Amino acid sequence: MRLKVIGCSGGIGGSLRTTSLLLDHDVLIDAGTGVGDLDLEALARIDHVFVTHSHLDHVTSIPFLADTVGGMRSEPLTVHALPETIADLKQHLFNWKLWPDFTQIPSPERPLLRFSPVTVGSSVAIAGRTITPVPAKHVVPAVGYALDSGVASLVFTGDTCGGDLFWHAVNQIGNLRYLIIETSFSDAERELAIQARHLCPSLLAEQLTLLKRPAEIFITHLKPGEGDKIMREIEMDAKPWKPQMLQHQQVFDF
Repeated sequence: MRLKVIGCSGGIGGSLRTTSLLLDHDVLIDAGTGVGDLDLEALARIDHVFVTHSHLDHVTSIPFLADTVGGMRSEPLTVHALPETIADLKQHLFNWKLWPDFTQIPSPERPLLRFSPVTVGSSVAIAGRTITPVPAKHVVPAVGYALDSGVASLVFTGDTCGGDLFWHAVNQIGNLRYLIIETSFSDAERELAIQARHLCPSLLAEQLTLLKRPAEIFITHLKPGEGDKIMREIEMDAKPWKPQMLQHQQVFDF
């Protein structure tokens, strides 16, 4: 597997792009604003989008992707997500008010987009790659994803405040190599992080005590303008785990 980071910020501005990870050439993990940097050929090669949750910064490019390259494809784009997330996307986004319902265009029999529900713990196999939803605690129903090449695994938390169920799932992954985990706020906003079910550096450190396997840890979803501050606090609060800031355009081979 090759995973390329095409968006890893908690917001936009300048070179910042919201969450999206490109797996090989044909799978997106979330579809934030970074998808818009891909050219038409690359966009047309995407067959699957695995969505962590329904928030706009993680799904904003799905409507544009379906609209832009749907007519170039012989098969519909497949969006994999929790049933609750699919219901939200149908009700609030693909509702003919904010955007056309591409599951009905050009016809229900041959749509440009289709939804496929996922279940925590139930793996999806795509061309020798295994993608497994893992538990995530957020203000809306959410999952993370464990990506297993057969040689090594990478876990992406999505937006989360952690939790015992998540760490139990991660600790069962015998070939874990990488963990990409969010830390959205600084410690000065710890109470906001708790309320919004995100992490701050001190909460991250508390959560990492539950990790029982060795892994390289990368931090994503930092609040724009506060990235350096948050990483300094992480260096103090979570020093034993040596987390690194996830970088735009970073590539993981595993």
